[in-house]
Amino acid sequence: MTSRNIAATSDDVAFASFDYLTDLMTSKKISSEEITKIYLARIARFDDHLHAYSLVFEEEAILFARAADDARAAGRTLSPLHGIPVAIKDIFDYAGFETGGGSNALAGNIAATNASVVSRLQSAGMVVLGKTHMVEFAFGGWGTNPVKGTPWNPWDLETHRVPGGSSSGSAVAVAAGLAPAALGTDTGGSVRTPACWCGVVGLKTSSGLISRKGVLPLSDTHDTVGPLARTVRDTAYLLQKLVAHEAGDPTTISASVIDPLTDLERGVEGIRIGILADNDLGGVEPEIHRLLNEALKDLEGLGAHLVEFQLPLPIDEFLSRGGDIMSAESYAHWGSYIEKKNSPVTAVIQERIMDGKHISAATYLAVLRERCATQSQFLTNMDRLDAVIVPACHQAPIRIDAVDENTPPNLFGRLVNYLDLASVSVPIGLTQNHLPAGMQIMVRQFDDALALRIARAFERSRGEDPMIPAGLGMQN
Repeated sequence: MTSRNIAATSDDVAFASFDYLTDLMTSKKISSEEITKIYLARIARFDDHLHAYSLVFEEEAILFARAADDARAAGRTLSPLHGIPVAIKDIFDYAGFETGGGSNALAGNIAATNASVVSRLQSAGMVVLGKTHMVEFAFGGWGTNPVKGTPWNPWDLETHRVPGGSSSGSAVAVAAGLAPAALGTDTGGSVRTPACWCGVVGLKTSSGLISRKGVLPLSDTHDTVGPLARTVRDTAYLLQKLVAHEAGDPTTISASVIDPLTDLERGVEGIRIGILADNDLGGVEPEIHRLLNEALKDLEGLGAHLVEFQLPLPIDEFLSRGGDIMSAESYAHWGSYIEKKNSPVTAVIQERIMDGKHISAATYLAVLRERCATQSQFLTNMDRLDAVIVPACHQAPIRIDAVDENTPPNLFGRLVNYLDLASVSVPIGLTQNHLPAGMQIMVRQFDDALALRIARAFERSRGEDPMIPAGLGMQN
């Protein structure tokens, strides 16, 4: 295709919002094919270092982009996402390609069909660029993967820092301008932690809202599909297209209750937000605490009411109880792979999954009963509140060589899945070392649109330009 005069530079396109990309395509200043080639060129330029992608679908992506351009020229624009590229975590089936789950144990696991969410995005006109790296079997929050390689946090190109996990490659791709958006999954923070540490928006959706058909499981109780994007508005666009009742996934019976765009710009005037007491924030790094307090003051200035809120359990109890559920359910899915002679699964992942073998049915049921009681207590404490805000992560991303796999990367990850809430992580600024920090806005199940509305009000108050890591322009 002969390139036309494009009003924006390649770097502008790479870090653009969906609305901006759509405006360029609608005004015929650029095509979907040209946009797709810009991202493919950036992947070729930067991903040897960043290691975000496990597979790149170069030929397929260009063909899909051309089809999107032809449809637009014929007046068949499918959605606000039409012609926009997206990356998908290597936990989603993509027909004809391996679904590896970050593990050598699944080598040769070729998908016959697409995951339902992938088909929905393609039906909306999106172009799949490729699959992104992840923690093995999605069971880890640091983002490390010694088998397939750990993606490089793009906010420090000199020192290898944790990207967050398990949706590590998805967050790195979006933050580094190697995709405008990506799909991830969240079982105990696996969308929110990498979103926070890479400086993008990540939504842990309500369980039962989005189909998990064609998605490798880890923990049936906690698994959710969620989008990562550079802006809250882009995240809302993605959520709108992902929500659907799926006949092949009976958990999606309540999927029709969400419309994330209708009230997105309404602001937070009169919204009542719970904030944690100091005893629940004891492990938070001072700089993170400072940035969070500044963000809360911004929301208060926009008309939100802040009220002190008490969690029903200490943070370490959420970590422990959520971990027991995840181990028990992951063993049911993957125990046979772990127990094979000469299993290729990494030792730390083997240990996490094998812990589930020793959890009896009686203990497992008791943990589920405790979970229900804690959820009820949380909702009682949340009476007359619309949301609760906590740090997205209690610490900034650390060096890879400082990781202790037996310590929690994020104190505030598992509690959201354990309590069956929805939560969005939104960037709130940079530490003195120029590393991202974020806050997460927790809401009741199926109040995902409200979480995005609050995040959007904050985003608009700070300015809508996304944070961009230094050194990732094509001119570098």
